[in-house]
Parts: sequence; C-alpha cells; structure tokens
Amino acid sequence: MKLNADFSQRVAIDTKTQPWVASPLPGVERRMLDRIGDEVARATSLVHYAPDSYFSPHEHGGGEEFLVLEGVFSDEHGDYGPGMYLRNPVGSSHTPFSREGCTILVKLWQMDPDDQEFVRIDTASATWEPWTMEGVEVIRLAERDNERVYVMRMQPGTVVPSHDHPGGEELFVLDGEFSDQNGHYPKGTWLRMPAGSSHQLLSEQGCTIWLKLGHLAGEIIAPTA
Repeated sequence: MKLNADFSQRVAIDTKTQPWVASPLPGVERRMLDRIGDEVARATSLVHYAPDSYFSPHEHGGGEEFLVLEGVFSDEHGDYGPGMYLRNPVGSSHTPFSREGCTILVKLWQMDPDDQEFVRIDTASATWEPWTMEGVEVIRLAERDNERVYVMRMQPGTVVPSHDHPGGEELFVLDGEFSDQNGHYPKGTWLRMPAGSSHQLLSEQGCTIWLKLGHLAGEIIAPTA
C-alpha cells in the first residue's frame, strides 16, 4: 500500500472526517495518514483501541513513536494517559492493550537504529519553555541529529513569521486552531510540509500542536518485512 507516499507534496487532512479502518485484530482501528507497506509499513496513523482490546506482541523493527491523545494506553511496562509521549527504539517489543479504550498518534519505522533511548514524557505535567518568539512556548520531546519533536503552544493572536523547513515539518493540532497562507487547521488536523517548504502561522484563538521537524529530508525508505 502507498498512501500520501510522495513526500515532496504538502498534505493536510482533517482526521475527524476520515473513516476508521479495521486492523487485523478486533477492537483496534486506524485512520491512516501516510503509509508505505502493508502490515509492515513506514506509517503515520491515528490508532483507536476499544475498551478491553489489545494488539498482538510485536517487535519494533523500525522503532515506534506515539502520543496518547485520549484514554489510557497500556502495555506490560506501564499505563500511559492523555499527553504521554513515548519512543520505543528499533528492536524493542511489547504487547499493547487498553482497558478503558484510547486513541494515539503513532509513527512506525521512522527511527534511526542507533537511537536506542526509551523516552517517556508526560506532557500534561511537563514544564513549558519560552520559544524564540513572543507568545510561543514548547515542551521538548526529542532532539536528534535529523529530527526535533515538540509540543508547541501559541497564545491567542500569535503570529509565527514565515520560516523555511529545510528538513520538512509535520504537525498535528491537539487543541485550538491555526492558519497559514494555504488553509485553516482546526483540532484534529494533520499537516505535512515537505523539505524546502515555508509558511507563516497565525492563531487567533490560540492552539497547541505536536510538531516534528527535520525528518523528511533525504530518501524515504520503505521497510522490509
């Protein structure tokens, strides 16, 4: 399967309008945002677990990164509520499930094999840091040679001047809304900007977004089964 697999193109999706697609296991559904591959895939998805559903034990051949949006996600290592950000490196494994149900934003097969750090950050209680411009604060989630990941909060009326993305940019609107010269993005919007693109952000009412930078430069390689 190839879905939004041309990474030279801008993509904007209001995920609230997308259908849930059943996974191979009962009670686990997906809204696929981009994908190269079938069940073993380089993928960005929203994944919904119904109450008392689970996924089979599996190894992360290309690593796994996710943010809990709603409910409580669990595995044999712990329980993770709304706002938890996790990175499970290449070669790690677990058996995920959810007792009460949950929705997570997941990225698969997109990690450097040399990055072997497990990350667990509760953004609901983490400290906000001032950013390089007034009205913007961030929580730092991951900073690597080829990627930077944050939760970013813009105060009402904030304008982020036009800026370039030499390595690309990916955003998911967690709360509020923002706009740029190409469109308007309410809560639940996923936006991918290709390497070399630019835009200016405006948030009249304020917003909170998950933000990933720098990871779309160079060749995008599909996983091997």
